[in-house]
Amino acid sequence: MPRPSPARGPPMVDAEAIIWHDLPVIDTTCRPPMPLDSAHLVAIAATFVAAFVRGFTGFGSALIFMPLASAAFSPQLAAPVLLITDFILGIPLVVAAFREVRWRTVLPAAIAAILTTPLGAHALAHGDPLILRWAISAIVLALLILLMSGWRYPGEPQPLPSLGVGAAAGFLGGIGQVSGPPVVAYWIGGPDKTTVIRANLFCFFAVISLSSFAAYLWNGLYSSEVIDLFLLLAPVYAIALGIGALVFRRTAGAAYRPFAYAVIALAVLTSMPVFDGLLG
Repeated sequence: MPRPSPARGPPMVDAEAIIWHDLPVIDTTCRPPMPLDSAHLVAIAATFVAAFVRGFTGFGSALIFMPLASAAFSPQLAAPVLLITDFILGIPLVVAAFREVRWRTVLPAAIAAILTTPLGAHALAHGDPLILRWAISAIVLALLILLMSGWRYPGEPQPLPSLGVGAAAGFLGGIGQVSGPPVVAYWIGGPDKTTVIRANLFCFFAVISLSSFAAYLWNGLYSSEVIDLFLLLAPVYAIALGIGALVFRRTAGAAYRPFAYAVIALAVLTSMPVFDGLLG
């Protein structure tokens, strides 16, 4: 009489296969280095000058970087790259600014800017790149004229004007990271000394950058191209930012305005779409 076959249990399950089955396969091969062309060289040069001016004056990086980088690539790429770079590498300067910042002056403008930044980000995400480049060039040129005119808000900043200035700065920050000139013209005529104004600017930009991060993420402006360009430009920005901050400490900010104004004017004029041939 044949022996009965032993009862077979359920098939053995490969637990490791189940765990890893549905996970995406990650390509661990090394990515080739980013090829550098004339557009990247323009962005590197613009980054160095913009970061130096930012470290020296507390503002102005976007007025230099955005027109040139928008011409070299696109406004939709340039703005998030500058936002990430300036925020991350500017953290040490923001922390140092806590010793002198006047939050009573900064917060009303920053709150209004947080509310209007998404409007500018929406215009950036859905606008035609060529029209945006002309708009950014025109905005930067107008803001430069405002700074060079010598007009200053007289007296101590008040809550209601602060809300209006902050709202304008937030929209300009969302569309092109050029939120600095309105608050500079508003604060620089007050009773605060240069070091306090510079600290106020660093902290103001840090606060509204959080709104820009969320607005850019909502509008789908982050991409692998943004990360690649950030990784290329971040070391340049860090070095130039440190040099600018060092020069400020050595000179107490003396005679920086004519230099900054000249650099901003050169950046905006040479980056207008009519001169696209200059960028190859």
